[in-house]
Amino acid sequence: MTKLWGGRFTKSAEEWVDAFGASIPFDQKLVEEDIQGSLAHVKMLTKCEILSEEEGEKIQQGLHTLLKKAKNNELEYSVQNEDIHLNLEKLLIDEIGSVGGKLHTGRSRNDQVATDIHLYLRNHTKEIMELIKQFQKAILGQAEEHVETLIPGYTHLQRAQPVSFAHHLMAYFWMLERDYSRLEDGLKRINVSPLGAGALAGTTFPIDREFSAEILEFDGIYENSLDAVSDRDFIIEFLGTGSTIMMHLSRLAEEFILWSTQEFQFIELDDTFATGSSIMPQKKNPDMAELIRGKTGRVYGSLFSLLTTLKGLPLAYNKDMQEDKEGVFDAVTTLTGSLKIFTGMVETMTVNKEKMINATHSDFSNATELADYLAEKGMPFREAHEVVGKLVLQCIQQNKYLLDLSFDEYKDASTLFEEDIYNVLQPKTVVERRNSAGGTGFEQVKKAIESGKEKVNQKEQ
Repeated sequence: MTKLWGGRFTKSAEEWVDAFGASIPFDQKLVEEDIQGSLAHVKMLTKCEILSEEEGEKIQQGLHTLLKKAKNNELEYSVQNEDIHLNLEKLLIDEIGSVGGKLHTGRSRNDQVATDIHLYLRNHTKEIMELIKQFQKAILGQAEEHVETLIPGYTHLQRAQPVSFAHHLMAYFWMLERDYSRLEDGLKRINVSPLGAGALAGTTFPIDREFSAEILEFDGIYENSLDAVSDRDFIIEFLGTGSTIMMHLSRLAEEFILWSTQEFQFIELDDTFATGSSIMPQKKNPDMAELIRGKTGRVYGSLFSLLTTLKGLPLAYNKDMQEDKEGVFDAVTTLTGSLKIFTGMVETMTVNKEKMINATHSDFSNATELADYLAEKGMPFREAHEVVGKLVLQCIQQNKYLLDLSFDEYKDASTLFEEDIYNVLQPKTVVERRNSAGGTGFEQVKKAIESGKEKVNQKEQ
């Protein structure tokens, strides 16, 4: 088969070499974006009288036919035609004749592929933003139900202080809010048109790049043709944000995995998001959470891979840049799937309130409250810290907790203690009193939930 670019070549590559160099096995995913870009390009060529009205209309009709076939999975691609661009050009020529070859006037595959990726990431960034919003709604739903549900808070995976379960969940809401903001900001760099930049130097044809950018609903054009075809910063930025999103999901996945163990029993995941064992009948494994934790590495890998690919490339386009696609396709698939799964897990999980609350009564997570109590009475906090530390040691030695100590034992530790100490040490009181801005106090948590609702409502306007 003669290549569309093969005029100056006297030899053809062997099939296995063609297969190694071809991107059509994966970049066919860009078929609709490629046709969308071509439709804008041919409209621009017609407006600028580079093509006649008749030629432009015939090419547009051919592209619409290909688009319809693409949506019905009726197009057949060839490795010999290397990529989605040459495959579609060949299919267009087969469909409408040699006039189809005029579509490539004033552009190169270099600006064509860059346009495709910009369109692809614009669409999928918006999709991921919508999925984040839906996940945030799921978190808000559970948070509203569990403002006064107590759970041990941890540092170093050691019991630290009791918190509202809603407060814990809302921490992830705000992580996702930052993720949403990063994606939104990244759209500024994604929504720029490289179309018409040519191979690297522009074109001699009197094209109107702003017109084609307007048709494709880009905010503007690249100001430098070399930069337009070689820039992949916007993909790196997307993969960086995607990696951060997956890191956040992985942290929550780890907590869900721990919380659903026999040792914790804080939550139970819906059967839809768990699996069993082929040998142990009693097992209910949190496989979806584990998979999300594991798939995080795939998105990290895509980011590191592209950074490594680009780090030594001179301007402008190089074949190495073909390696930008599979990673971003995989990252999009991973992100969308993970967000959908997690939304379902959060919406359907069973929260074992009694297990959580009981856990806050069988630890020393109220010790800080005891130190704060003494500090409020005038004792320097460092001294109060030491007094409480000794009381905790005394409890450990006697196999009891702070609420189990007698009032005489408290008085022996400090004359500042009064009878109200037992109410102060109740886990619910401990949580309720922490009403500093952003704290776990119930009123603060309610404010945070209302603020979260406002954020979600703003996204829907």
